[in-house]
Amino acid sequence: MLSLNLPELKVKLSLKEGKPIIHDQVRRKYVALTPEEWVRQHFVNYLITEKNYPINLIANEISIKLNNTQKRCDTVIYNCLLEPLVIAEYKAPSIEITSDVFDQIVRYNMTLRVKYLIVSNGLRHFCCRVDYNSMTYSYLEEIPDYSEIQNG
Repeated sequence: MLSLNLPELKVKLSLKEGKPIIHDQVRRKYVALTPEEWVRQHFVNYLITEKNYPINLIANEISIKLNNTQKRCDTVIYNCLLEPLVIAEYKAPSIEITSDVFDQIVRYNMTLRVKYLIVSNGLRHFCCRVDYNSMTYSYLEEIPDYSEIQNG
């Protein structure tokens, strides 16, 4: 798989019915290895190892209901009260991050109303903080540490 702009990850790979699978440490199971999943596993590892996000407050593939349809958030990060703080959306490295990609995560946020939105294709990462008082969001220079998001 492609090298990413994220810390190295010792991945656990295997095959299932001749197709590659990767171990997801959050879900504690093997899942299909797609380019998007490759990014997710590396990005979640980055959040845990570099940004001090507690693994037990991270959830992958969270179902939400949006306009009477089921959608799935790639990753949701919670506080200790299990209130959602962050939605992260991942794209394959070959997918450019455009306003359409951000529109997708903004739609998901209509349901969860988190403080932070993250989008990554493994090469470029964007994070913004949502201000519900002014109904705006501002892009951050870097992904905040967990201590910053739970207090901010």
